[in-house]
Amino acid sequence: MVLKPDSYARRMKGQQGLRRIINALRYSADGVRFACEEQGFRQLLWLHGALMLMLCFAGFATAVKMILVLGSFASIVIELLNTGIEAAVDHTSQDQHELAKKAKDVGSAAQYITLAMLAVLWLMAFTGD
Repeated sequence: MVLKPDSYARRMKGQQGLRRIINALRYSADGVRFACEEQGFRQLLWLHGALMLMLCFAGFATAVKMILVLGSFASIVIELLNTGIEAAVDHTSQDQHELAKKAKDVGSAAQYITLAMLAVLWLMAFTGD
């Protein structure tokens, strides 16, 4: 893909070195702030916050704790991607369309599968050796 010389994308991608890293961190923070505007994302943060608090007091082995933390982070990352998909679809059109519904539903399904995985991991942690 060739970017126009005066385009916004070209100016942003043209940064190098420390400036590019600083910009990337700022864009990431903007993404988290945007996601936090969504009630579902805030609820997910509360859920994972509670799970991390429980993890502090659980007597699991370090490897088990690492897997549970990884599962929580995976869920948060999937929700960020799902929020991005929804925003992109809504930007494209506010009209009801079968493909827009499929895109949103698939993103939602990815989140629920990740939460199911996390539930299985916690169940295994509690019932394991």
